[in-house]
Amino acid sequence: MKVKEKNIAGQKMRLETGRIARQSNGSVLVSYGETTILAAVNAAKEPREDIDFFPLQVEYREKHYAGGKIPGGFFKREARPAEHEILTSRVTDRPLRPLFPKGFKNETQVIITVLQSDGENMADVLAGVGASAALMLSSIPWNGPIATVRVGRIENEFIINPTRDQIEQSDLEMVVSGNNETIVMVEGEADCISEEIMLDALKEAHTTIKEIIQLQNELVDSCNIVKDEFKAEEIDDGLLNAIEDKIGDNIGRIVNISDKHERSDAKDILIDDVVRSLEEKFPENEKSIRSSIEDRFKTAFRDQILSKGVRSDGRSTTDIREITIDPDILSRTHGSVLFTRGETQSLVVTTLGSKSDEMIIDSMDEDYKKSYYLHYNFPPYCVGETGRIGFTGRREIGHGNLAQRAIKPVLPDYDDFPYTIRIVSEIMESNGSSSMASVCGGSLSLMSAGAPIKSHVAGIAMGLITDGERHAILSDILGMEDHLGDMDFKVAGTADGITAIQLDLKIEGLSFELLEQALSQAKQGRMHILGKMNEALSEPNEISKYAPRIMSININPEKIGALIGPGGKNIKKIIEDTECEVNVDDDGLVTIAGANTVKCNEALEMVEAITFEPEVGMEFDGKVTRLMSFGAFVEFVPGREGMVHISELEWHRVEKVEDVLNPGDDVKVKLIKIDDQGRLDFSRKALLEKPEGYVERPRKKGSHNHRGKKPFKKKRF
Repeated sequence: MKVKEKNIAGQKMRLETGRIARQSNGSVLVSYGETTILAAVNAAKEPREDIDFFPLQVEYREKHYAGGKIPGGFFKREARPAEHEILTSRVTDRPLRPLFPKGFKNETQVIITVLQSDGENMADVLAGVGASAALMLSSIPWNGPIATVRVGRIENEFIINPTRDQIEQSDLEMVVSGNNETIVMVEGEADCISEEIMLDALKEAHTTIKEIIQLQNELVDSCNIVKDEFKAEEIDDGLLNAIEDKIGDNIGRIVNISDKHERSDAKDILIDDVVRSLEEKFPENEKSIRSSIEDRFKTAFRDQILSKGVRSDGRSTTDIREITIDPDILSRTHGSVLFTRGETQSLVVTTLGSKSDEMIIDSMDEDYKKSYYLHYNFPPYCVGETGRIGFTGRREIGHGNLAQRAIKPVLPDYDDFPYTIRIVSEIMESNGSSSMASVCGGSLSLMSAGAPIKSHVAGIAMGLITDGERHAILSDILGMEDHLGDMDFKVAGTADGITAIQLDLKIEGLSFELLEQALSQAKQGRMHILGKMNEALSEPNEISKYAPRIMSININPEKIGALIGPGGKNIKKIIEDTECEVNVDDDGLVTIAGANTVKCNEALEMVEAITFEPEVGMEFDGKVTRLMSFGAFVEFVPGREGMVHISELEWHRVEKVEDVLNPGDDVKVKLIKIDDQGRLDFSRKALLEKPEGYVERPRKKGSHNHRGKKPFKKKRF
């Protein structure tokens, strides 16, 4: 067993190997505070021959026992991964994948399991550290290490690996991965911060990343690790020359076709023609021929941009594709917009719901509800293809989460707009940057639905082409520029600053100088898009007549019991009488939802009546609930009663209460007294006209008091 420890951002980080999961090719326990994860990696002995991609599988799993919990549901075991686990798997995968050697096709699996959670130190950032250390300790060829940290900011001070409580107070939350030289992956959100602050946060994160990498190197140096040799398959020179002769100048022509489908069809025709023409001379080399032509397309595409600054659709490196916006495109939905940017199109719909529509999250560390969520759908037809329709894929979950985080900072406070908000982005066409189209469409559909958002949010995807000496940063990238380029850098925000960021690289790192340039160019593009959005819809609409009416009121938490009533009697009566949904939070926030505004107002009045603090002199319309010999009890609001003493029924003497009132009678009363125990005394006669010449007679000594009890007398002995 080998162990290395180091103080990282105020907490001890511990790396251990050689005790657990010893049959894995590489395994490591990572502990930070009292949170512990296990990372285990393995690779197949032989490469897969039937594929043209690297089969890497990264799986992050949180066990409920790690947080001292038992899973919900009927089977009481962890089932399919939750959204947070899928997102963490993606964040861990992205910085690992570019560091495997090109052409490596051995199936590789990285499994990260959370074994223990202290509820404060987040396990997800340990996944990247554990995966890197495990790969370094294995024989699998991999050009690491990397490390992952989370960075927050409270009162203008950066915090590395903030606790859960600190994240709640932070105006920035980013997960950052990097190597010894620079940053390789970023995923995060912010409360409209500037590009300069974002860059400073990345530099702060990189300082700690280098410390964690040093800790990994110390562990690896203490072990005798021998890496497997890997050499990519090379294509025969004769075959390469034959392919070159057949291609001619066709690649340069095809690269400059602006239409996506026309370009793709021309490329497929060329590849098929070359394969057929060389089939007899070079049998069983179809895969090599196709791979070689793909490489030539990539080289030609990249060289044109680097040498001429002109992209395949004729744009310069900073041009944004044409934007068209059609708000309120669906008349019966609560809010909708069709957002089109070039050949990327998103139909985004916002639905407003009540408290009961909140999403329930059952996680390892905490259970909570979400009143805002965004879903992203990418059907096969959006790229003109067929495909299986099944469970939501990782890509859809990742893109939806990014768009959701981008919009969150501009949402109104729940107290001001007490709706559950669901946004759905249906991608109708895709040619790059559909997640950023979802951000723009989501912002517009919220205004279409009447949500008083603070401002519009726009998103843009930036690309990079570099050969080590020359580089070009591309604004609003196409799908091909994402596929053949070196970077996919998504930045979303308002006119005031950044709200969400995501960086993926296909190279081993990106200098801070290029990051700064990309952020600056992204800001220019974002401001252009925001201008188009404000032209289309600058102010929120009126809330749709098809949306539920929701009202809210804050009551004294001590009055929650009175509002609910014994066995839920009071709140059930309000729901039954008004046909509205009524929900009460522990902090005293009451929300009322219904289709009819009048009914909602009635329910609100009933809630106010039950929970308000009555004062002497107030008048009420009540109902007699029961009679006693000394008076009548009157319910003046649901679940709350006071008493009218027999002497307060009429100005004249009343012999029997039944002579004036009976159960079920409506009666108007006035509050004349609140005793020390909070009991209420009402008067009916105070609201009647006093008879002319009436003289108040004092009550006889020893008579019954107003609660029906004789005055206390001392016994004589």
